[in-house]
Amino acid sequence: MQLYSFYNSSTSYRVRIALALKGLSVDYQGVNLRAGEQRQNDYRALNPAAGVPLLVDDEGNGLGQSLAIIDYLEALHPEPPLLPAEPLLRARALELANLIACDIHPVNNLRVRNYLANELSLSEDQQERWYRHWIAEGLAAAEALLVRHGFGDYCFGDAPTVADCCLVPQVANGIRMNCDLTPYSRVMAVYQHCQRQPAFQQAAPDQQPDFAS
Repeated sequence: MQLYSFYNSSTSYRVRIALALKGLSVDYQGVNLRAGEQRQNDYRALNPAAGVPLLVDDEGNGLGQSLAIIDYLEALHPEPPLLPAEPLLRARALELANLIACDIHPVNNLRVRNYLANELSLSEDQQERWYRHWIAEGLAAAEALLVRHGFGDYCFGDAPTVADCCLVPQVANGIRMNCDLTPYSRVMAVYQHCQRQPAFQQAAPDQQPDFAS
């Protein structure tokens, strides 16, 4: 399999965590989002959405969108499971994953931030206020869900799920952008636990071939 990824892309990071948890190796292909490589014609031919991640399986099938990729990996390689078998717990894991993937990430990704800067001419301070506002709203909701329904060392139990695959990269983004994460004690406890696990360490941005400090 090939994984088209950018080291600092949180959506790519999610998939890298899932791959590492399942013990799957890939041929890593770096796509430099900051240089606009995702918009080049040869890459758009592979992924019309012009984003990362993109997984190309051994049959040559290309699949974008991180949650779709994780679901595909889950179907092909069900062990260890990232989606709980119990219906309500499965829904809880997906609820948190989608909170991050649909409510937090889309308004703060590089494409949106470039639009804020280049088209709307927002200052650096205004952009940072935008970013921190949506991080605070989203992580406050994540914290409430985890306090209400979470348990164990991970989001939902003593084994990682798709929720952890999404939570860790989003917290990492918040740290990188100097957001105040002190109000989210349960979120941060899960994050710190995951940071001590080999699969999460392997998937981290600074461990990727295209990492640039």
